[in-house]
Amino acid sequence: MRIAYGVMGYGRGHAMRTLSVLPDLMAEHEVTVFAGGDAYDVLAPRVPTVRIPVIGYRYNDAGRHSLVRTVIGNAAPVADLLFGGAGQAQLEREFRQRGIQLVISDSEAWTHRVAQRLGIPRISFDHVGIIAYCKPHFPPDLWLLGLRDAWAYRRLMGVPERILISSFYPAEPAYPQVRIVGPMLRDEVRRATPTAGDYLLAYFNKGEHQFRPHVARALRLLDCRVVVYGTPLRGEDDNLIFRAPSVEGFIDDLAGCRAVLSTAGNQLIGEAIHFGKPILALPEDAFEQRLNADMVERMGVGMRASLATLTPSDIDRFLGNYDRYCAYMHMYARDGRREAIETLHRFIGELVQCRPLRRSASRPRAATRAAAAVRVGTAGL
Repeated sequence: MRIAYGVMGYGRGHAMRTLSVLPDLMAEHEVTVFAGGDAYDVLAPRVPTVRIPVIGYRYNDAGRHSLVRTVIGNAAPVADLLFGGAGQAQLEREFRQRGIQLVISDSEAWTHRVAQRLGIPRISFDHVGIIAYCKPHFPPDLWLLGLRDAWAYRRLMGVPERILISSFYPAEPAYPQVRIVGPMLRDEVRRATPTAGDYLLAYFNKGEHQFRPHVARALRLLDCRVVVYGTPLRGEDDNLIFRAPSVEGFIDDLAGCRAVLSTAGNQLIGEAIHFGKPILALPEDAFEQRLNADMVERMGVGMRASLATLTPSDIDRFLGNYDRYCAYMHMYARDGRREAIETLHRFIGELVQCRPLRRSASRPRAATRAAAAVRVGTAGL
């Protein structure tokens, strides 16, 4: 089976989830990865990856999402998505040349759109689908915002033939083709042994904007070391240790920390729960992250606070409930990877039986060589 795997390029969580299932998929199928932005940077060194456009938030001078800058900065790619343009034309050429027969997409809109136009069956595999393809489970203050984002996501992605959702918390599907599994735990996570360290781990998915002076001050006033990922800074400064991006290094630091302070991405929260590390969730100004932070509190595995107004008192209050958060961890620790891989293979088999998959008239030798290179490239995963 010749599969296109689209990965949303904003942040690293989508790429991490993708890496947890790619080796198994590539063992049985010819998979071409399509990604842009942060996801391209993570995936391209590990597997052959085609660069595509990406949509993402823009920030103001205060380190918060800027509606005006986001609209202006994404005007061209959004127009490409809605009305057709160079990005869609590029993908359509790639799909035809490679003889793509099925698309798996992790919140990636271009692969969804081109697959719809070409009549290629689709599997959605992400976390954001829990908003769009499950029954609403939003807190009262986020209810209308959640309904708006769910509608917008379905408008952009459609309703694929099969939908797989990885989430650190449960939800009730709204469509019969939806399946929900736990967090995707990569091999590096599964191999790591958690220890009770004396430092905190801080992660910012866009630290160049989010690591503001008030955040630095709140961390510097703590009487413990803080290992910081996601900023352009490197080295030690007082009690702060700034690390460069590293898959293995980050997992080692996560497994050995006392607790986690982080923007509220689904992937990291799931891994923190797996290691039994309480979470101080600092969500971005986006509905999904605000919902994730709310669920962290509802589940009792951590606390939410505002990234824009973080103070040392917030962190002290969080650490003051450390034992209580730890007591709830075992109730929610879950590894959904094996179930996700089995479900993906079952979905692929069902779609093969339901409809004849597209076959290209001719498959260029270059495409054949590229597919072989993809399989070889998985050896380093």
